Amino acid sequence: MRLAYLCNLYPAVSHSFVRREIEAVEGAGNDIYRFSVRQPGKDLKDPADRRESERTEVVLAQGIPRLLAAALILLLSRPVRTVGALLAARRLCGPGFRQKIRHLAYWLEAAWLVRRLRQLGVEHLHAHFGTNPAAVAAIVHAWGGPTFSFTVHGPDEFDAPVALSLAAKIEAAAFVVAISSYGRSQLMRWIPPFHWQKIVVVRCGVDASFLKAKPTPVPTKSTDLVCVARLSVQKGLPLLIAACERLRAEGESFTLTIIGDGEMRAELEAEIRRRRLEDCVTLAGARSSADVREQLQSARAFVLPSFAEGLPVVLMEALALGRPVVTTAIAGIPELVDDTCGWLIPAGSEDALVEAMRAALNASAEELSAKGVAGRDRVLELHDSQANARLLMGAMEQSLKPTCTQ
Repeated sequence: MRLAYLCNLYPAVSHSFVRREIEAVEGAGNDIYRFSVRQPGKDLKDPADRRESERTEVVLAQGIPRLLAAALILLLSRPVRTVGALLAARRLCGPGFRQKIRHLAYWLEAAWLVRRLRQLGVEHLHAHFGTNPAAVAAIVHAWGGPTFSFTVHGPDEFDAPVALSLAAKIEAAAFVVAISSYGRSQLMRWIPPFHWQKIVVVRCGVDASFLKAKPTPVPTKSTDLVCVARLSVQKGLPLLIAACERLRAEGESFTLTIIGDGEMRAELEAEIRRRRLEDCVTLAGARSSADVREQLQSARAFVLPSFAEGLPVVLMEALALGRPVVTTAIAGIPELVDDTCGWLIPAGSEDALVEAMRAALNASAEELSAKGVAGRDRVLELHDSQANARLLMGAMEQSLKPTCTQ
């Protein structure tokens, strides 16, 4: 198949799962073209992301004149389709003037993309996230572009399904991917039952370097805890810092390394200073996959006290390396984590977080090893990129059948 992928920002540090999916689908013999709405950052740490950046076309980098020219050409060559694309943009936008302006911008982005996909001979367009990439893909299709599908990750889509017009996007799509059964159920809430068959569950895959890495026992003397997360309110990091203060007051000896960056960095730095935790809590910033892997392999356990999620890939990576996890019982997480491979706690509970972290710090080497083995087995079963890419390709091939038989 000749396919295209569309993301709002690609490549990105926090979206390595998209790169792995593209690599797996492309490795199966398909031609893949990458598109990003916005220009990716220049601070990409991972060499694989830097290589992807060179292969990715950026829609907004074309400039307003080229986008307007594309829309004018389509208006003259496809007047009826152009009106249909405008109506699609109108149907997808929520109330308010700002939403209308935003979707007019999506309409212009779609105009350029329609022509570019036609030049490349793309048969199917897949978008990641049910936000603006899915809207652009739907408008592209309304303009006479290829069939499209999109993957919903959450939690943003689950927080605003009406404002994001998820029902209209699902109706227009050939199929929709949810990354967990929980995610599928959240989409089913907003569409009629006769559309439920459009939603397929394709779980995110783990990088081969994590799956192929020889699992090592948890270092017996390690008191290191690791968290890999975007520094955002969804991840519950202030709660984690508060829990660290309590554990230190109890006399527990440990360090916590938080890998990642984001809008809360200054606030978290201030919180660490206020609680005088500089000697045991470190904000390490963004790191490459190799750095994350090395940090996890030297750790005792992985901690992620999120308030809202889809199903975090970092949990899969930690478990793939045989490291037990402390995390919250929300969204799709319980489909991966239970007490055989970690400690599952109520979201927002500082007491439960302290108790679970204490248990991880005081667990025997045998208990930690058993949890790590169980977690790795589960990741190998559910989150193999190659196997999950085959599921996605099957859905894409099915969506193209009516076109092929006409």
